[in-house]
Amino acid sequence: MNDPKPSPEQAPIDVRRIAQLLPHRFPFLLIDRVTAWEPGKRLTAIKNVTYNEPFFQGHFPGNPVMPGVLVIEALAQASGTLVQLSATKDPSQAALFYLVKIDKARFSRVVVPGDQLVLEVEQKRMLRRMGLFWGQAKVDGEVVAEAELLCAERRE
Repeated sequence: MNDPKPSPEQAPIDVRRIAQLLPHRFPFLLIDRVTAWEPGKRLTAIKNVTYNEPFFQGHFPGNPVMPGVLVIEALAQASGTLVQLSATKDPSQAALFYLVKIDKARFSRVVVPGDQLVLEVEQKRMLRRMGLFWGQAKVDGEVVAEAELLCAERRE
């Protein structure tokens, strides 16, 4: 009797599992939960933005705003999570993807403590150890940032 093909992990996927998939750690792990995903296609994740985030101490005192580059980094981490969840389960095939290019980045509104970022990424293509992704970050259904991300694989 043949072993059935393992089914993909089911969402939600918590931060402990995300930490197994990504090399990032506090204070730089910017995804709290994966709420939905489709292997090789798309992923939706959330980042709860709290007043305790270390970057709020200096950006900006008295008027805390999440830096736009960190919103883009959260989209890149969501893209990396999609790649890792979609990849083969063979540990010898483990690879890291590094953000190498950002295009078409737009910021529509600031992200402040109390917001919940909904990170939606779509894998456009994978070619020669490079992945092209389109991502949007939303708060309360409103797009706050979007960008096209190019990530390159580097085997460790």
